[in-house]
Amino acid sequence: MEFPDTVIATGKRGRAEIRALDSKGRFVICKYLDPKTLEPDPKRKLMLRLENGKVEEYFIVPLKNSRALLVASKSGEKERQIWNEANGRAEEIWTNSLEPPRPG
Repeated sequence: MEFPDTVIATGKRGRAEIRALDSKGRFVICKYLDPKTLEPDPKRKLMLRLENGKVEEYFIVPLKNSRALLVASKSGEKERQIWNEANGRAEEIWTNSLEPPRPG
């Protein structure tokens, strides 16, 4: 089978690989703040909402060498909100739609 050059990647061992879609959707990255000082913790949480509505969550833990470790987290569909520092309010993490919110 022929593939366009734009989807071919070279792996670590110099082997050609095809970059294929596994899933796509929306994402949210959360940071964690100390409630007293508002100092940020270096870890982050990446939440992925796939097209089928399933949510996958990963902690992003920075390492000393400018790299990061991605650790799978149990995804819970419990009621949670996220603090929006820009407007000083709690808000829903996800809307009901996979479409990004429209301005205005």
